[in-house]
Amino acid sequence: MTEQLLWMHGAPYALGNADEDCPAITPYLVEGDNRPAVIVCPGGGYGMRAYHEGEPIAQWLNGLGISAFVLRYRVAPYQYPSALFDVQRAIRTVRFKSEQFRINPDQIGVLGFSAGGHLVSNAGTSYDKGNKEAEDVIEQMSCRPDLLILCYPVITLHGPFAHEGSRDNLLGKGAELAQAEQLSSELNVTEDTPPTFLWHTSDDAAVPVENSLLFAAALSKHKVPFDLHVYAKGRHGLGLADDEEHTRSWTDACASWLAFQNFK
Repeated sequence: MTEQLLWMHGAPYALGNADEDCPAITPYLVEGDNRPAVIVCPGGGYGMRAYHEGEPIAQWLNGLGISAFVLRYRVAPYQYPSALFDVQRAIRTVRFKSEQFRINPDQIGVLGFSAGGHLVSNAGTSYDKGNKEAEDVIEQMSCRPDLLILCYPVITLHGPFAHEGSRDNLLGKGAELAQAEQLSSELNVTEDTPPTFLWHTSDDAAVPVENSLLFAAALSKHKVPFDLHVYAKGRHGLGLADDEEHTRSWTDACASWLAFQNFK
């Protein structure tokens, strides 16, 4: 299927009508009815979107029997909350069109890499049940994801482990500490945060592994089920990590976890 715009008459805060102003999802659907689905958010520091963290991930999910949707969310010069609105709208849209997509509306996960992981962790800690009074029927849908997959994610936006590039693109240079803390996902976890799979490499030179450790600690504190996998070595931005004999096993671990969550 071809890409589908998330707002037919223009997205909130849109600065124009070019592709980069128009959030969209590209479906990668598998055969069968009532299939689980995962929305994929590539990384790119909120300044771009990395191709190798989009379509190849969707195709891998298809191989597991899971339908996928690659999200084109807005990046710089767009700032918060545009990208969050985009992923929330994507969840609502997939849930609303579940019969058309032949997916289970109660099995919609979100997967993100790097800054896309921050976006996903934000979606998993900032959601609503939908506005039942909204004229736009898609806005009546819940935007709570049913699970999260965080791949070498940016999590915190303050302190020594923050990824400054993502923070500057998302909030602008010189953002106030209070706003950076507000969007540091480890501070927003609750007992209702969805089950989460995380993986990182311990020598990640771009986004410190402490980002995943902070989120996992918050999940543990609130008794949210999670899988955490930290690999000894691997550069940032590995994607499927096909060329890394050790680290590429993250996909097997994630597939096992997804089956454990009945996403199969």
